[in-house]
Amino acid sequence: MTIRNWIKFFFNALWIGGLVTAIIGLIVRWAFFSSYLQSGEIWQFLGALLWMVFLGFTMSVVAQMGFFAYLTVHQFGVNIFRTLTLWNWVQLLIIIIVLFDLIFFRFRLTSEDTGRSLLYLTLLASLVIVSGITAYLKAKWTKKHTLISALFFMIVITTLEWLPALMVSSGNIDTWVTILLFPLLAVNAYQILALPKYNTMSDVDKAKLDERRAARRKEAKAATSK
Repeated sequence: MTIRNWIKFFFNALWIGGLVTAIIGLIVRWAFFSSYLQSGEIWQFLGALLWMVFLGFTMSVVAQMGFFAYLTVHQFGVNIFRTLTLWNWVQLLIIIIVLFDLIFFRFRLTSEDTGRSLLYLTLLASLVIVSGITAYLKAKWTKKHTLISALFFMIVITTLEWLPALMVSSGNIDTWVTILLFPLLAVNAYQILALPKYNTMSDVDKAKLDERRAARRKEAKAATSK
């Protein structure tokens, strides 16, 4: 990918993270934001909303770091296991382990708090459904064998990026766990689906650059031969 296209890719992902976090933050913390509106404190409301946007920017950067780390891990995996088929089976196994860990260890579901259990099961369903749709579109738009890799990235890597929030156990952490999941999902879905487009654009840009360089060399050669 060329620098120019990477910058476009970076800032598009950045704004997606900020926008999604602001929207989800408004929904989940509406009682907090509405108190500013009811008391006429518009600047405080805008300041709190802007803070949510910057939080989304941070989540976007985390997601982008995770994405490029995964590209490296994926290449290592293919090289270590020799075939993509075997690597896909390994990825499926890791997906199952991660989902098992989320349900039985990270979420800490109990029958005593059905409201919290329902919230976390909804978040799990969101993770799996968005990941499944993204992986399906990735396989449909590119190649079928990318289905498992896309599913692995969306579930496993997103969970790793989400893990710091899940490990905190104080205050209104359930609210922040909810808010932070969706920008990670949105940015990761964007990255894995949009990357081929930016790679193609980069190939076109490189081809045009090579043509210009060839034309300049030809002109320079013609000028020296006169």
